[in-house]
Amino acid sequence: MKKALYGLKQAPRSWYENVDSFFIEHGFHRSLNDPNLYTKYNNQGQIILISLYVDDMIITGNADDLIRGIKRLMAQVFEMKNLGSLHYCLGLEVFRDTGQTFLTQGKYARNLLEKFGMDRCRSATTPLQQNLKLSSDDGTKEVDATMYRQLVGSLIYLTTTRPDLAYSVSVLSQFMSKLLESHWIAAKGVLRYLCGTVNYGILYTDVSDVTLAGFSDSNWAGNLDDQRSITGYAFNIGSGVIAWSSKKQSVVALSSCEAEYQALCAATCEAIWLRRLLKDAEKEQKNPTSIKSDNQSTIKLAYNPVFHKNTKHIDTQCHFVKEKIQ
Repeated sequence: MKKALYGLKQAPRSWYENVDSFFIEHGFHRSLNDPNLYTKYNNQGQIILISLYVDDMIITGNADDLIRGIKRLMAQVFEMKNLGSLHYCLGLEVFRDTGQTFLTQGKYARNLLEKFGMDRCRSATTPLQQNLKLSSDDGTKEVDATMYRQLVGSLIYLTTTRPDLAYSVSVLSQFMSKLLESHWIAAKGVLRYLCGTVNYGILYTDVSDVTLAGFSDSNWAGNLDDQRSITGYAFNIGSGVIAWSSKKQSVVALSSCEAEYQALCAATCEAIWLRRLLKDAEKEQKNPTSIKSDNQSTIKLAYNPVFHKNTKHIDTQCHFVKEKIQ
């Protein structure tokens, strides 16, 4: 098993097939929307959920008998450790109080600052300077990219609980092949912001009405090199954000309306997936999911895509937003 987990190219697949067959054999249902999520019900309709990440897993639910039973069965088949209530998993710290759950990566962030010698720096109020535009050819000298790549890779994992860093990390990750001094200065600016917000995270509170809601936005022609825009969206449920993204669009938008329309398309895809996932967790959304956009032209185009010279070039893929609204 150690060889299969850590020594072969097909290691993850070999392990997954093993543990997947175990769960299916014992009556678990594998989610079609996320193959690492397993659910099972008892006779009273209570549910147990297992979230699998390679050889780490989180077991939760309101069926205590099922939870005890699956732990006992797994201990008979696999060499495993029961770490008790969830406090720390894969770099994520979980703090729970009455009616509240707080997710953070404070320890990971502190280690990151110490690694790059920024643990005692002066903090900044924003990750990037306002209206900062980075380019791959801005006249500054080229520097070694090794440390920069390590830093950006570490920051990408930090965005697991830090949506406030998503946009800045998305911008920095576009210059991995050719690093200039201005890029390194911007990256250290993110670390200065992190120094003052090292204990930030996401707070979830218990709510009876679980309603999914989203927001989408974009910056038109935000990249100076290829004039592509950046899509951003976020979804919350109850009290805290649960999904977010900041990613450069695959095609050039010819107007701010088109850029926002592409962002709305990406947000709609995410909303559909989240609704299916919530249904697997017995939190099916009975009502439509609202997605907020701040561009009036985009909203009108989504409701009624009038075809004229300013919209006929837009990919038909994006027009499925109208279909989903209907």
